[in-house]
Amino acid sequence: MIDLNVILGQVTHMLRLNPTFDTQKDVVSSILAKEDRANIGVLEPRILSVERDGGLVYSWRGATGTTRIGKYDPYSTENKLLYTFDKQVCVSSCSLNKEETLLAVSLSQSTQGEGRFKPVSKCLTLLIEIHPINNTKVLKAVDCKVKVQFLYPKTCRTTVLESHLLLAAEDGYVDQYHIALTRQEGYRVVMQNPERLSRERVAEDFSWVQWDSDTQRLFYLTARDKHTLKCVQFFPDRNFEIMFELPLEMPKISSATSVRFVNFGYDHYQNLKDEGLRLEVFTSPTGTMCVCYSHPVRWHKDATYTIAFVHRGCSKTFTVSLEKGSAPANLPTIHPIFIHLDYYIVVYLAGHFLHLINCRQQDLLCYSLFLSGADAHIEALGLGSEVVSMSGSRLLDARAGRMYTMDLNPDFLLELLSSDRPEAQQLAALHCMLVYLQPNPVIELKIINWISENIMSFDAFDQIQEFILASLYRISYQQCVSLDKLLPYSCVLEKKELPVALTAIPGVKCTPELLCQAIIKGKAKSLQGYWEELQHVLERMRYFEAVPSPRFRTTLIKEDWIRFQAAMNMEKKKSPRSYRQIEENTKKVLSMVDTWRLDRRVVPLFQEEDQQQRVLVGLMVDKLREHLNRHLSRLGKKKIDLLVVNYAAKLLELVWHVLELVWQKLKLGPWVLCIKQQGSSEEWAMFHVMFRILEATKGLCLPLPPGYSTLLSVLGVRCLPRHTFLQYVDHGLLQLTEPFVSRLMTGLDNSDSNEQLKFSILKRLPEHIEQKVSQRWDHPTTSACISREYVRTLLDKHSESRDSALLDYGKSSFYPDFLPLNYLAKILSNREEQVLNPFEEQENVDVRFVEETALKQTLIKLGFEVK
Repeated sequence: MIDLNVILGQVTHMLRLNPTFDTQKDVVSSILAKEDRANIGVLEPRILSVERDGGLVYSWRGATGTTRIGKYDPYSTENKLLYTFDKQVCVSSCSLNKEETLLAVSLSQSTQGEGRFKPVSKCLTLLIEIHPINNTKVLKAVDCKVKVQFLYPKTCRTTVLESHLLLAAEDGYVDQYHIALTRQEGYRVVMQNPERLSRERVAEDFSWVQWDSDTQRLFYLTARDKHTLKCVQFFPDRNFEIMFELPLEMPKISSATSVRFVNFGYDHYQNLKDEGLRLEVFTSPTGTMCVCYSHPVRWHKDATYTIAFVHRGCSKTFTVSLEKGSAPANLPTIHPIFIHLDYYIVVYLAGHFLHLINCRQQDLLCYSLFLSGADAHIEALGLGSEVVSMSGSRLLDARAGRMYTMDLNPDFLLELLSSDRPEAQQLAALHCMLVYLQPNPVIELKIINWISENIMSFDAFDQIQEFILASLYRISYQQCVSLDKLLPYSCVLEKKELPVALTAIPGVKCTPELLCQAIIKGKAKSLQGYWEELQHVLERMRYFEAVPSPRFRTTLIKEDWIRFQAAMNMEKKKSPRSYRQIEENTKKVLSMVDTWRLDRRVVPLFQEEDQQQRVLVGLMVDKLREHLNRHLSRLGKKKIDLLVVNYAAKLLELVWHVLELVWQKLKLGPWVLCIKQQGSSEEWAMFHVMFRILEATKGLCLPLPPGYSTLLSVLGVRCLPRHTFLQYVDHGLLQLTEPFVSRLMTGLDNSDSNEQLKFSILKRLPEHIEQKVSQRWDHPTTSACISREYVRTLLDKHSESRDSALLDYGKSSFYPDFLPLNYLAKILSNREEQVLNPFEEQENVDVRFVEETALKQTLIKLGFEVK
């Protein structure tokens, strides 16, 4: 396969950064249109903060020695001037309230100025009325950093005359200011009582603090006795509450290290030297929480970082051996960057590695992706980049003046499936595309093509099993997140012993640990939104840790399936109650399949009963329903029944869909079903794919669409040598279904080789099926067998008493010269008048058929006629 990217000189990367804002493109032209370009010099707008509504607040140096603050609206793409300082100032923190009537600003001031007039404090925090520009109030004048952030409560009220401001100080406390506003002259919005603003303490004695604007949460880390992570939730009614506490076993933070602020805007005047701990908390609405932290990485040393999966109750510390190299003079130490991509945490150390860590399925390392060298490069992020990961998969590079949206590059993930990649990378890439990326028909087709071109199972995992289980997991999880810990998501979990290739990453050491129990404050009934979901996730986690094998294993069906198979082959009567339930299950599943567009299908499935697959479908529904009822009873029986039936239906649809795509790729048609012709290379390829799917599903004891076995046997008899075909049958690899044998008996002529094949197949059939299908083969031997069975069955119906009295010794109307045959024919005729014909389904099987067959067999025996 030719790689067009190589030909065109294009290089793909794991993470795609899509620019959504650039100060040079989106701001500069607007500023130049309003100011004298000649007096500005080099125009370099600086991003200060990103508010909850997506607006970006920035500053720039104006034409007359001023400092201006503006806002960019990403929805209207318009820029708006908010405020102008009449001199050049250093804005270290800035926030705009939701109504755009107040501006909070922290200014950094140098105390090393010349002359007698020096600033009294290092930081001056102001509250400014800007609708219109009016009063300015000094909130703080201190010798430590101060960060400001307005709350953006979600409220139904259109007019809000109150704002709430967080003020976070480097001294280790956060205050909330309640600012009452009033409207004057119909349009002026001013502070009602600026000299007496009410405030209350939100947090104190912390060494680290993070603001989450999208969820209005404040995380902070205290370290009195031991490190404890706490979270304050702010509500629309101006109240706030500590909702969460988690003790953390973390490295000791030096007392000399200053408080670190995360997501409180960007300070372009801060000292870039950072020797302290870097910590970030990421949450998602589905109830996940990850706490990520690392110490600075010194050159020629190992990089160590920890991800605490709060929703799983465990943490993993990774230690990565770095390649030796020369340290840049300006960067003696560096930090890995943490980026949140919903289901994944990206840990990136430019020039060294990129680690894509699965937040949901973190049990095994093989579901995370570790890349190094050129594979680990992220365009636009070099050594020393200071970026902030924001909600909605956004990334802010404030120093470069850009904002990006991020996503995983499916083209790069497809490249990781190539045969020269480690199997752990192949599995992680495949799992990522199937489970976590949005459904994409183009990507799905490429994956199926890859499977069909690499059809043999890998050493560490079966790619077909992985495709089936991962696809079904994604579909089911979207319907009900509670199925997360109950449904199988990978074929690897079915292995008794995991291959070494899936349990270790070369050059990476992983140390797992259990976390202390997280505490969610408040009563369970009063929890709402994210906290309710997290509480539910933690309760489920504790429950699943206490019960054995919570995840459903498809192999649980195997024992019952073997028992039912034996019963069907021996034609024993099944248990009426259990069999009736299984048949009802199957009918529900197939009724869902029948609602799909059958007219567009090209692969002939679902056109026969296929009793074995019907039983397996019903068994799977039965076992999965029983499993979910045991562990997830709160959903109710109706909901569980719907989920289970849909799961089985989607399985059949998925297999059918794969066959459709491969069938169309190979350009096959209805002639495939003609059993007389030899198979082509395309049909051989189709047989190989179908055979591997059979092998994969058999290993998991999963059902296939009715008609699958028949189609596979048709392809097998067309593509395989006759003796090989029979060996496949003897080893249970191909199934002699009734529709297939009937097609074979009627489709092939009675040449010597075909006759030998037919007899070989009849010998391998259970007796009850052999009797049934042999009637469809027009051959003297089968006719004789049918006649003998007909006579035996008919004579067994009644006792032989008084037969002689019933007989009329007149000649047979058919063959008047053969008296023994006349006698038998008369007995059978009388029996037919008294009992039902045992072969009434076969229209031609009657007394005359028996007479003709008997005479034909006699002529053959005497040598007067050949077979």
